[in-house]
Amino acid sequence: MRQQSPAGRSAARARRPVGVQGGVRPVQSGAVTTRLADIAAQAGVSEATVSRVLNGKPGVAATTRQSVLAALDVLGYERPVRLRQRSEGLVGLITPELENPIFPALAQVIGQALTRQGYTPVLATQTPGGSTEDELTEMLVDRGVAGIIYVSGLHADTTADMQRYERLRAQGVPFVLVDGFSPKVEAPFISPDDRAAMSLAVTHLASLGHTRIGLALGPKRFVPVQRKIEGFVRAVQEQLGLAAQTVETELIQHSLYTLEGGQAAATALIGRDCTAVVCASDMMALGAIRAARQLGLEVPRDISVVGFDDSPLIAFTDPPLTTVRKPVPAMGQAAVRTLLEDIGGTPAPHSEFVFMPELVVRGSTASARGTAPAAEPVRARVTARPGPRTGAGRAP
Repeated sequence: MRQQSPAGRSAARARRPVGVQGGVRPVQSGAVTTRLADIAAQAGVSEATVSRVLNGKPGVAATTRQSVLAALDVLGYERPVRLRQRSEGLVGLITPELENPIFPALAQVIGQALTRQGYTPVLATQTPGGSTEDELTEMLVDRGVAGIIYVSGLHADTTADMQRYERLRAQGVPFVLVDGFSPKVEAPFISPDDRAAMSLAVTHLASLGHTRIGLALGPKRFVPVQRKIEGFVRAVQEQLGLAAQTVETELIQHSLYTLEGGQAAATALIGRDCTAVVCASDMMALGAIRAARQLGLEVPRDISVVGFDDSPLIAFTDPPLTTVRKPVPAMGQAAVRTLLEDIGGTPAPHSEFVFMPELVVRGSTASARGTAPAAEPVRARVTARPGPRTGAGRAP
């Protein structure tokens, strides 16, 4: 799925193949020589087992064989030709961008799941001023892909023309849509429960004594944004007793899904006396922390911040970010499974598979100043719950 630089391709060509019939030709990396014993240690098996796998001998469990092959990959060996998995075809994966780390994380899960099933993933990413979703779709179809997975595409935009997906369906190309929903598109959808995510965040902050909780999120035309607003308004009403109109006019700020967008939105919300801010992405949450610091406030002493996604490395920010974890592994695997069933002749009905997020409490949230937190099962997490929604196809 990744494009290699010329240097990377040269390095890949320089890799030596794994030997057979009882030996391994070592790969030199500085002063370190990787030996057969290292492969066995990496895989957690005996050297004899490694030899049997390399030589294609029977009597090795499938899981053990896969562990040895994975060890070869980790240690930089080419797999012997006989062990290379035959490709069943290409599958396109279209993402809106790769700057937000949640998209590469999801692409990795989907790519690995496709590869395990013998398919070759083709990553197509939109760029500002570059290829559009429609152009990328046309390119993938021209190359004969077996199917396409869309992540946060135009299907999530309520102002977009959904006929593009019906035209794709008419061409006989299976596809799955991740993050977003439209009743106008006859296709399977994979989504996190955005409403539940907001409930988790607001409940946590209310238990810490916060009574002015703001929400920073993207443009309102997107389905995930609308769902987060619904969940946020409902949770604030239930937890703090505020009127819906007050919540919508004073505690919600739209911006962009970027660090700068989060900074702008948080600055506005702090100016309205919010002591806590829930952000619709981790990138926005980092912007909110920057906004607080520029205003001379300390996180979490003066203001608490909650993100959404639990992107890679987000646990190592300063402070470590409390966030609502999007169930990326479950969503990615479900997208692949649903698409491959469609490719295999068993298409999923027009439905939405909704996955429950979980709250991960770290260091960016604390009790509101001058208040004692209410009792809460801190760090309690809700197990991911896949739930196909049929009929209207909407999350609860």
